[in-house]
Amino acid sequence: MKLVDKIVEGVQNKKGQHITVIDLRKLEVKPCDWFVIAEGGSNIQVTAIADEVEDYVRKELREKPFAIVGRENAEWIALDYGDVMVHVFQREARQFYDIESLWADGKVTEVED
Repeated sequence: MKLVDKIVEGVQNKKGQHITVIDLRKLEVKPCDWFVIAEGGSNIQVTAIADEVEDYVRKELREKPFAIVGRENAEWIALDYGDVMVHVFQREARQFYDIESLWADGKVTEVED
């Protein structure tokens, strides 16, 4: 999906790490069709990644997120594009919430750093 690809490129532009894409389309109950999950090394990097995803996707596809939450402390910023949810974590928060395990019934793809 083009939106997912552009989101991944935006994450990579700011050196986001451990990018995981989860395809949820075949699940009966799901909050969206795709998750893109990544991490940054600090709250500054997490914010930079989220900002880059927002700017890059707007520039490339003319799409804006419906909502963005988590910018206050930048441990976990979520961008809601409707069919695609982007989660940018600091490592500790990502390990704590472990979204990949919660949605492991979807098709999980690891993107090389």
